[in-house]
Amino acid sequence: MKTQENNYKNIGLKIKEAREFANMSQKELADRIGYESATAISLLESGERKVSISDLQKMSDIFKRDIKFFLGREDEKPDLLFALRADKSLSKNEQDQIQNFIDFVKKQNNGKSK
Repeated sequence: MKTQENNYKNIGLKIKEAREFANMSQKELADRIGYESATAISLLESGERKVSISDLQKMSDIFKRDIKFFLGREDEKPDLLFALRADKSLSKNEQDQIQNFIDFVKKQNNGKSK
């Protein structure tokens, strides 16, 4: 349970960071999300109140931040090959060419580090 509490505190800190970066008051954010008072935002930011997924999505839209930012996972890089396969606009041949280029760059970099 302690880990879950820490998660909400960390999410709260990220909410506060995004709000302050946007020069927005707690009251302004509360109004935009649909809360009645700034106290609700204060409780979210302190981790004393759990944020709902829908409210987190609203904040993501308001602050133009990926929801991963609030979860502390923004630094995680997506798997490049997975992203390429997910892009339906690329043909199989184009995907293969990109993979070949990646392999080429890796070989070049491995040769330089020796």
